[in-house]
Order: sequence, then C-alpha cells, then structure tokens
Amino acid sequence: MAKRKRTAAAAPGAEQATKKHYRQRAHANPFSDHSLQYPPSPADVDWSVHYPAFASSPKVPEFADIGCGFGGLLIALAPLFPDTLMLGMEIRVQVSQYVQDRIAALRVTAPRDTDPSPYQNVSIVRANAMKFLPNYFAKHSLSALFFLFPDPHFKSRKHKARIISPTLLAEYAYVLRVGGIVYTITDVKDLHEWMKAHLTAFPLFEPVDEQTLRAEGKGPIVDAVYTSTEEGKKVERNGGEKWLACFRRIDPQ
Repeated sequence: MAKRKRTAAAAPGAEQATKKHYRQRAHANPFSDHSLQYPPSPADVDWSVHYPAFASSPKVPEFADIGCGFGGLLIALAPLFPDTLMLGMEIRVQVSQYVQDRIAALRVTAPRDTDPSPYQNVSIVRANAMKFLPNYFAKHSLSALFFLFPDPHFKSRKHKARIISPTLLAEYAYVLRVGGIVYTITDVKDLHEWMKAHLTAFPLFEPVDEQTLRAEGKGPIVDAVYTSTEEGKKVERNGGEKWLACFRRIDPQ
C-alpha cells in the first residue's frame, strides 16, 4: 500500500486534511489478520494520550463510533458534548490516520473560548471492533454505540461479517450501560431489516423510536446520525433513503 503523502493541506492548522492524500479501499475484511496492537484490558489503556486535556480526570470514553469512517459524527458531536469523551474505531489504516490528523488540526485551529478547548474530548484508535471491543471498554462503561452506514455485505455467505450479529450483540450489551442507546442507520433496506430483527430478538435490547429520543433531549445526536457522515451526505446528494433504528439497553431483571 502506498504511503500517505503529506502536503500543506494535511498540515496542522488546516481544519480538514485533503482526503485524496488518504486513499483507501472502501471496506476491509474484518476476518483478515491485520497488523494491530491492542490493550490486554480497558485498564491498560492510557486515555491521557488520547485526551490530554482530561489527563487529571478519571473520565473514560462514553460514546463509541464503530467503523467511524472519516470521523464526521465525532466532529459533529464533540462540541455539543464537551465533557463527554468519544472514541472512534476504524480498521482502515489511511482512514484512521486521516481522522487522527483531522482531530489534531481542529485542536490547534478551533477558537479557544471554552475550557477545555474544542475537540479535546474526541479521539480515534485503529482497531477491529469485531474482535477487540472489550479490550477497550469496560463493562457498562458506554452510554452510546453508533453503527452508521456499515458495510452491508450483500452476499449471503458474507452475512457473518455484518457488524450486527447475535454473537456481537452480547459484546455490545456488555459494554453498554443500562439505559444506553445503540444507534443504527443505513441506506440499504435489507440491512436495516437485518439489524432491526437481530436487535429486537436480543433480550437485553428494546426498540426506542426517534420521537422518544428527541423528547429525552437526544435530538442533536439523532440529527448528527442522519447528516454528519460522509455516507449520509452521499445518500442525500443521490436522493436516497435512510433507515434509522435505535435500541435501548435494558435490565433483564
């Protein structure tokens, strides 16, 4: 794979590096052996490296964007929830490097009229969430999990690679606290029905409609889910439809 080119457009101080210098395949095989380093457990993660402005705080990430792509959701939510730590997980090398550089640039150039300054609460790791999610997040530590426009894996033999599956739902329920929300959105109707069916069938999740979420004050999150990602913007440009499905983590007792 060709090395990422660095230009003035990608230098710190630019709000957003130019994507053409971070070319990458649209999808990565989650079952391949990627060159990844991961912590043995959440207790081994030094979060001060990711969130230096919160180094003296016991805070850990509360929002996790799985397969965060170019980081649109993270960048949209960061200033809305300045005291909430957010982590993107992305398996593709160039794409994760793009988000890392984008966050670094925003931390330098954003107006410093708040404490901490904007975008100090957002970071990214290159990781395979299908394999290593519990290595980063402790039990019941998250309040929101995002699966936005995931790879649909259209062929039946590839359905095992879908990010929503009965096996993986057990891990999502493990890291999500009671009352936490799983947000899913896609422009593929079949995938929408697949995710909805599996989440509905899982005993630790119950569906929650958009109106309820907005009434609970989560409207800004729902709006960002619809509009902030590269894929979401592409669907809008092409006049396509988006299907949202959200689920709440429940206490089975």
